[in-house]
Amino acid sequence: MTALAQHRIATTGQLRRMLRPNGTRQLISRALNKLRSDGFVDYTVLPGPDRSPTHAWYLTPDGAKLTRDLPVLRGRPPYPITSTTAASLKTAHTLTVVRAHLAFAADARRLGHEHGPWDWTPEVSHSIGEGERVVADAVLHYTVVRGEQRRKLRAFVEVDRATMSGERLAVKLIEYARLHQYEAQPVGRRRRVAAEPGWMRWYPVFPRVLFVLTGASRSRLEGRISDLQAMATQHPLVAAFAGEVALGAAVLEDLEQHGPAQAVWTPLTGGTPRPWTDL
Repeated sequence: MTALAQHRIATTGQLRRMLRPNGTRQLISRALNKLRSDGFVDYTVLPGPDRSPTHAWYLTPDGAKLTRDLPVLRGRPPYPITSTTAASLKTAHTLTVVRAHLAFAADARRLGHEHGPWDWTPEVSHSIGEGERVVADAVLHYTVVRGEQRRKLRAFVEVDRATMSGERLAVKLIEYARLHQYEAQPVGRRRRVAAEPGWMRWYPVFPRVLFVLTGASRSRLEGRISDLQAMATQHPLVAAFAGEVALGAAVLEDLEQHGPAQAVWTPLTGGTPRPWTDL
C-alpha cells in the first residue's frame, strides 16, 4: 500500500520487481487481492502483450486515508483515485514513469548502489514565481557506492511518451532554468540582502535534469532529443543554466535493455553518449 501511495499506479509485475524482485508473482497477487477485498486497493484492467489482462493497481480513498500518515510518505499529499475511469486516464503515463524507476532500481541492485522504492518521488512541484510552478514527473535520489566512498546524486526526471510536440517538451527546460534562478522572498518584507535560490530549501545542489523518451520510432525520438539540444544552446536562460547543471536525454528502451549506467545518455550540451552519472 505504501508503494502504491508513493508511485500512484503500478501493475502486479511492476510491484513485484519493485518490492520483491526475487519473489514470485503469486506472493504479490495474494497480498493485492486481500487488500482489494478489504477495500483498500482496486485495479483497472489493461490489455497485456499476449492479450492476457494486466491489472494496474491503485489506492482507494480508504487506502489513501490509511497510508497518509506513514513516515516515509510525510509531506506527500494523499492521492486517492475514485473510479476505474479516473485511473485509466492516468495509467499510461504513470506506468511509464514506474518503468523508468525500475530501470534505475535494477541497475542499482546489479552494481551494489542504493536506489529503492522510496528514492523515487513522482510529481514533485516547485514554485518558479509569478504564480507558476514546475512539476517534475519524478525526483530521483541515488547513491553510488564504491568501497568506502558514497556519492549522492539527485535528478529531476521528465518522462516523454511523444504525446506532445518536441517544442513543448523542450520548453520544460525553460521552466527548470527559471527554478534554478528563482529567489523566494518572504511575504511582506523588503529585500535587504540577496535571497538564496528557492531550490536550496530542498536540495544541497541543484539536481541534474534527465529526459526519458519513448512511444515513437527511433528517428522521431532522436529528433526530439535534437529539439532539447537546440533549446539548451540557443535560449539564453537555458544556455546559462546548462553551463551549471548536467542535462541529458535517453530512450527508455535503452535504459531497460542496457541500464542507465551505460553510455546511453545524450548530453544536451553536445558530446558523445555517456552514463547519466557522467553527464
